[in-house]
Formats: sequence, C-alpha cells, structure tokens
Amino acid sequence: MRGFFCALFAGIICLESLCGSQFREDRITDNEPTYAIRYETGKSDLQQEIKLYAQGAVLLDADSGRVLYGKNETIPMAMASTTKIMTCILVLENAKVDETVSVSAYAATMPKVKLYVKRGEHYTVRELLFSLMLESHNDAAVVLGEYIGGKLLGETGEISEHTGEESKAALHRFAQAMNEKAEEIGCEDTWFITPNGLDATETLTLPDGSVLEREHHTTAKDLAEILRYCMKASPQRDLFLEITGTQDYSFTENGRSFQCHNHNAFLQMMDGAFTGKTGFTNKAGYCYVGALKRDGKCLIVALLACGWPNHRTYKWSDSRELFTYGLENFTYRSFGEETFSGREQLLMSIPVLRAQNDALTEEVLLPVELDPETEGVEGLLMGPDENVEILYRKEQYLTAPVEAGECVGEISYLVDGRVWRRERLIAAKDVEAIDFVWCCRQILLRFLVRSL
Repeated sequence: MRGFFCALFAGIICLESLCGSQFREDRITDNEPTYAIRYETGKSDLQQEIKLYAQGAVLLDADSGRVLYGKNETIPMAMASTTKIMTCILVLENAKVDETVSVSAYAATMPKVKLYVKRGEHYTVRELLFSLMLESHNDAAVVLGEYIGGKLLGETGEISEHTGEESKAALHRFAQAMNEKAEEIGCEDTWFITPNGLDATETLTLPDGSVLEREHHTTAKDLAEILRYCMKASPQRDLFLEITGTQDYSFTENGRSFQCHNHNAFLQMMDGAFTGKTGFTNKAGYCYVGALKRDGKCLIVALLACGWPNHRTYKWSDSRELFTYGLENFTYRSFGEETFSGREQLLMSIPVLRAQNDALTEEVLLPVELDPETEGVEGLLMGPDENVEILYRKEQYLTAPVEAGECVGEISYLVDGRVWRRERLIAAKDVEAIDFVWCCRQILLRFLVRSL
C-alpha cells in the first residue's frame, strides 16, 4: 500500500508538470520576456574632411567592404575605361586564356586607344587581356566582349564571320552578363552598356510599356566593390592580379609584334600598390580605381570625374591622399577582444519548462555554448574614436523539447548602425519534453521500486 501511494504521488507530480507548467510558461512569457542589452565601446566621430579633386570618391576596406571615407560615393557618374575591370573578370570566368579569338569587322572599327586589330585576325585571350588592362585598348575589349557574348548565346562559329548586327547582339549579351555580375556583387547603381567604357546611352522598354533612358555609369562605391570582387572573391582573382600587376607584356601575332606597357603609374608611386585601372572620356573625366596593401591593411580607392585635361595627375594625388588617410587613421580591432559586462552570464544555463527529469521536483537547466560557426567578419579597420555597439539577447526560459544546436540567443557587433558580426548561442544538448508515456513510465518505476 505504501508503494502505491508513493507511485500515486509521483504521478501527481508528473501530471502537474504537464498541466501546471503551462501556466508558469504563460506567466513567464507575459512578465519575463527574452532580454536584449546594448553596450557601446569607444566614441563615435565624424570622418575627417579631405580635400579632393575628384567629384566622386571612396576609400574602402577591402577585407570587410566597409567605406572608410566617401565623397559623393553613391552618386552615379560615367566611369570610362575603369569599366574594363569588369570586362576582364568576366572573360577570365568564361574562357581559358589560351583560347583563340577571331576579330570581326565591327571590332576593328573601334576608336582610339586601340591595338589596331584587323578583321579575320586571331589572338589568344591572354594577349587580348594584357592589351585590355595595360594599354586600355578599346578594340581588344570589343573582341573579347563579342567572343564571350557569342558563347553565352550558344554560338559556335567564327566571330570574324559576324555581320554588324550579330556583333551588336553578342555585345548586348555581354553587357547583360556585366550587369548580372554587378547585381550579384551588390552594386546598387551601376549600368553597363559597352565593354570598353566609351560613353553610351540606351533606351529600354519596360514590361509596362514605358520607356527608360539609361547611361553607362557606376558610383565610386560600386566601382570599388567591383575591384574588391575581382581581387578577393572571384575564382579567377589570381590571374586578374597577375595581369593588372604586370608592367610590360609583348607578343607576336598575325606577322606583327606588339608591346603593352601598364598605364597604371600608381603601381610605382606608393609602396604596396598592386592593382588598378585608369580611365578617361570627355564626359567621365579622369577616373581611377586601385588597391594598396601595407601594414596589415588592404585598401581600395575609387575616383570618378577627377579632373579634365590638363589635369591627368589629379587622380594620383587624390589616390595618395586617400591611401595615406587610411594607413594613418585606421587600425584593426578584433570583435573577439571587445569586452562588456554580462558576457559571462550569456553562457549560464537556461531553465527548461516541461522537461523530462527523473528527479521530478528538480529544475532542468540546459547548458549553453557559443556556436563555433559565426556570421560576418572577425574585426574591422576603425578610427581611434569610433564606437562598437554590442547587442545581445538570450532566452530566459525555454520549453521542451529542445534540440542540441538550437539557437537560444546571439551577440551582435555593430559599427555605424550596421551588424558586422553575429555569434549564436546554442543549446549544448537535447532536452526531451514530458509526455503521457514518460509519466506512465515514472509511475510504474516508482511503484515497482516501492513494491520490492
């Protein structure tokens, strides 16, 4: 009889866990919600004013993509031959450098600056890429764009046999690929029409029948992002850097010899400069995008409308100004080294309601741990007075069942209002929920124990 009453008591406790804990769960949800706390480290400060010739400019941290300095960096402008960095990377991603390309009549009509290719001639992709990126030859850009555009259209014949309309159709398909890549990279206001960057305007008919005029353009920020993709994220980044970092390249084809010299003079102007592209049209003015690596920092500068003749050196002085500003005013800060009160509380165990527990009356506590996989960057280049905001949240109570690895909170690191890193708090083990079968098993076990 005594065993029966003990088992009955166990059953009452189990049933209370099933029914009564739901009342407690509701009460906690209403009165003790999940909490979130924000901490700030450091002080915020406005960016330093820098005198630049460029009408649009940006200094970008190549590792994180963070804008360290901007001047009209989101204003659309013509970008001239800096366009060719996109042409180069698309060609590298869609063809092998030893492939042979033929020249169409349309490509041979391109204006200076050019390689002076002739219809029916053949060149390798590698030769044309050095012509494109070192000498900025407009006809080389069209030969390559027409070749890749034709491949994307499924063509298998010789490009040299193209009619004028077929050449334009292939180049239009290549421009589509350029815009698709720009969108993939995250460029919010960039539109490509030509592979060489010559000023152009096109008329688009929208699905609703309306007409839209679009110009060949980008922004300083988008241009820097495109170079960042070329040198950091593209599967062909090594070839891109090899080509754009070469000083001189010579080759012989079709009975003619060619010598290409890199017009990116900034490679020799500042220690650590390693890639980039110049550009000029009457509309765009002088443009430049380039990168520098020094003192553990990798920086990108993009300049648009940086003077007109006779001010071709303005782009070099602006580049030096921005790179120097980045080197002297920003240091790397690791988010893992940021401290705030309460961090130790985040890893404290969390009570779990309606959880199976052989002791019946004891509270079930779930161990919590940091997920080894994180989102975002490890740290940022930051100015001495910039602030880091740390926002964390953690569930105060959970309701079973809970699976190991389930997210129960997170720590977010923000700079300038943007989240740069997230660390997830996860359940360290499974916790099963009380159910009718478990209750019956507990009653039976206690009845048998008391009966023996």
